[in-house]
Amino acid sequence: MTQEKLNIGIILGSTRQGRASPQVGEWVKGIADKREDANYEIVDISEFKLPFLGEGTGDEPGLQAWNQKLASLDGFVFIVQEYNHSITGALKNALDSARDVWYNKAAGIVSYGSTGGARAAEHLRGICGELKIADVRTHPTLSLFTDFVNFSEFNPAELHLENVNTMLGEVVAWSGALKTLR
Repeated sequence: MTQEKLNIGIILGSTRQGRASPQVGEWVKGIADKREDANYEIVDISEFKLPFLGEGTGDEPGLQAWNQKLASLDGFVFIVQEYNHSITGALKNALDSARDVWYNKAAGIVSYGSTGGARAAEHLRGICGELKIADVRTHPTLSLFTDFVNFSEFNPAELHLENVNTMLGEVVAWSGALKTLR
C-alpha cells in the first residue's frame, strides 16, 4: 500500500515591494524538492488580495481562495521577516483571515532580520498555538548582515542547509502524525 505524499505550503510572509521573501522561499523550496518526501509549493499571500480582518463581506474571492488553499495543505513553512520586533501586518492578517483550516497542522519557521528574525518567530509561535498549529523546534535564522548582500540580495551561508533539512523533516513527520486528527 502506497501512502500519498503530504502537501506543504511555503508561505511568504511579506507583501511589500522589494521584499526578500521570494528569494528565501525559493531557496527553501529548492532544498525541499531534493528531499522527495512531500509536495512543496510556494504560497504567496500577496496573490490573494486579502481584505483586512473585519472589513468587507467575508465573501471576497481572495478570502475564499486563501481558505481553500490552506485547506489543501497538510503543513506549512513560514518565511518570516522581522518588522519592529514582530511579524508583518500582512502575515498577521493572513493568519487571522482563516481559522479552522489551520487546525491540527504543523509548521516550521525560517526567519530573517538583523537578529535573524528571532523576535518575529517567537511572536509567530504564540499565534500558531492559538490556531492549533504545532510549530516544530528547529528554526533556521538568517542574518541580514551575513546572509544578504547589501541587505537585499539573498546569499545564504552553507551552514543553514542542515537546519533547513532538519526543520523540513520535523514538519513532514508532525504533519503526517497530525493528519490522523483531521
